[in-house]
Parts: sequence; structure tokens; C-alpha cells
Amino acid sequence: MNITRENIDELNAVVKVDIAKEDYAGKVDKILKDYRKNANIPGFRKGHVPMGMVKKQYGQAVLVDEVNKLLQESLNKYLTEEKLDVLGNPLPKDQENFDWESDNYSFEFELGIAPEFDVDLDLKKPVTKYNIVADEKMVNDQITSIQKQYGKLKTKEEVAEGDTVAGTFKNEEEGIENETTIELENIKGKRNLNKFVGSKVGDTITLKTKNLFEDDHALINHLSIEHDKAHDLDIEVEFTISEVNERELADLDQELFDKLFGKDKVKSVTELKEKIKEDAAKQFEQQSDQQLMNDITEALIEATNFELPKEFLQKWIQTVGEKPMTEEEAKEEYEKSEKGLRYQLIEGKVVNDNNLNVDFNDLKEFTSEKIKQQMAQFGQMDPSQKELDDISARILSNQEEVKRLSEQLMNEKLLAFYKENMKFDEKEVTYEEFVKAIYK
Repeated sequence: MNITRENIDELNAVVKVDIAKEDYAGKVDKILKDYRKNANIPGFRKGHVPMGMVKKQYGQAVLVDEVNKLLQESLNKYLTEEKLDVLGNPLPKDQENFDWESDNYSFEFELGIAPEFDVDLDLKKPVTKYNIVADEKMVNDQITSIQKQYGKLKTKEEVAEGDTVAGTFKNEEEGIENETTIELENIKGKRNLNKFVGSKVGDTITLKTKNLFEDDHALINHLSIEHDKAHDLDIEVEFTISEVNERELADLDQELFDKLFGKDKVKSVTELKEKIKEDAAKQFEQQSDQQLMNDITEALIEATNFELPKEFLQKWIQTVGEKPMTEEEAKEEYEKSEKGLRYQLIEGKVVNDNNLNVDFNDLKEFTSEKIKQQMAQFGQMDPSQKELDDISARILSNQEEVKRLSEQLMNEKLLAFYKENMKFDEKEVTYEEFVKAIYK
């Protein structure tokens, strides 16, 4: 066997694999002898079928199968030994008048070679790193929400702003009759709210469904209708009030603080505000980090220039799907995926140049930490090491989970590396300012 390579340019090559009869004949003969031993052909005893008949019936298929196996093994071995960083898979070239009746064969494959390039993390225009903080309004809103959650309901006869009203929505023509409870703060518009305020238990008020709630999806629950029906629903409904409740806010005292955070962890409203800010910062950090990673990705793609074997990749895309693509479809698919491919190469370069690998111990520790976080959400604050090890072992026995967690861990390692080695334009913003900056 002989394998040679012709470099067309820096990004494209053709590999030629020559296979001689002596490379495959022994394997083919052995398989045919095994077929002969087990063949059941009428008129012959088992194991006594003439070899000529066996070759006639099975020889061509066995030959093709063994040559193809040998071809793939030798080609993969060559690519590994030569340390060729190829994109996609080798593509067999069309060969006219190929003859399987011959003893010796030649096969040619097109290769797309990954480009060589450097990644410069010292960008001319630094990426913005958002540090999201809870502003005074958010903190106060959170305190009010806590007071409502832990407060008491006080039954009353007449509706006022901020009350909770129970009752029944009706519209006979549309077949609507549903008991529900409405938080008046979710009612949209002063006109709608005024219809409630001043009403009493037993009163029936008429409302229009369009723009009735701050969230249009609330119609689905309050009227008990299908999602498709709720879209742009504009009808009149009657609402008969059966109960009115005023929520008395819980006192901001030590009893409430202990319920929220444990005994004596928080001892004043000032400390409560600091705790809310601290918890909010942790929650915001995940969103900030995700946006930072997105922005770093875009910035590195823009700043790192290299050519790709575009024509080869378009040919390869035509062959890899369940259904073959036309040239036009493959071109369109390439244009959609080119940016992702570029970042894959950039990320691979950063990972390899800086030894940012994920080993099994890293993955096991990462999985245990994720399990602890989930258990804490359900009140299990101190699981034993054996519990963590047993759950981790079950999770890591699933290859799909291993892949998913490995990708998460690598993403965290990359982000930590970027944070340590890149300069950023840091901005402290409220969550509202962050949303406006990102979504314009």
C-alpha cells in the first residue's frame, strides 16, 4: 500500500491511496473459506461447496467490503500520523471507469485543511463587561413583595386599589364561565381598574378582554380558554365579585428575617437590603457572564482573520445531511454556519495553546457542585459525600450528560481564562439599564 499527498494550496490537498492485491488478498481468502465451511447450497454437503462457486456468489461483495475497510483504516491512520488538522471529512473524488475486476486499486480524496492563525486577546476595542447591581427601586420592590408573600389576607366588602378580588368570568356566547382570583395590580389601564374600585361583593361588572391585563397571557388562565383563542380576543365579559381581600403587609421584624434567612443572620432593614443586593448580584452575574461570553465571541471572530477552504466545505455540506443538498442549498447552509465554524477554530486554538482541558476529575467535581446547588434549592443543605458520589456516578454513566456537562465546564474555563487575560471596558449598570443596552 502506498499513500501520497499533493498540496493544492495551504487549505486544500488531495490524498491518493494505492492498494495492491497483497494488501487485501489474505483477508478476502480467509473470509471466503469461512463462507465455504458454513454455506448451505442445494446439491452439496455443508463444507464441500466448490470454492469457485463460493467466489462467484460472494467474492465481489467480500472484496469490496474488505478493500473499503482497509481504505478507511489506512486513511485515518495516515491523517493521524501526519498530524493533519482537517475540516469535515475526506471527500472521495469521482473516478471514471473504476474497475473492481482489477487486482490493484487507486483512490483519491479531497481534504480541507484547517488554517494556521494566532488569536490576539489584546483587542483594539475592548469588550464591555457589565456589572449589574440592584438599584434602590428594585430592592424596595423586593421588600414589598416579601411583605406581601408573608402578610395576611383581610376580608372586606368593598374593592380598593391593590386588593385581591375573587369572582367568576362569564360570556354565554363564547361558552366562558370560570372562577378565578385577580390581583388588581395586574389589571391594565386606569379605566379597567376604576371598574373594580368601589365595587362590592355580589356586584357584576362588564369588561372588555382586549388589553385587560398587563400580561395578555393572563387571559388564558383567568378565562380558562385555549392559547390560540386568547390571541387578539376582543369580547365583553361579565365578572361577578364573590370575595374581596386586602393583603396586610408583614412587619419587617426579627421573626420575618429569621424565616427568610435563618436565626439572627439578618437583624435590621439595612442588613435586609444588603442581603437582597448581594443575592441579586449573584443572580445577575450569570446573565452578565452569558452576555460577556457572547460579546467576546463576536469580538474574537471579527478580530481574527483567516481563510477557510470554502469550496471544499460547501461540497462536504452537500454530503453530510440525511438528504443530499443542491449546490445552492449547501452554499446557503455554509453562509449560515461559517461564523460558528470560525469561532470553533478560534476556541480550539485558545484551548490547545493554553492547556484548558477537561479531565475526569474536573468533570466529577463540577458535577458534584451542580448537584449540591440543586439539592440546596430543595432544602438539602448538607448532603454527604457518598450521596454526591452516587448521584454523580449515575449522571456520568450517561454519555449525553457527560457531553453536556463537559461543554458547560469548558465554557466556564474559557470565560475564566478570558476574564483573567483580556482587558474590558467595565460598566456598572442597573438591570433595567443592562436590558436597554443589550436589546437596544
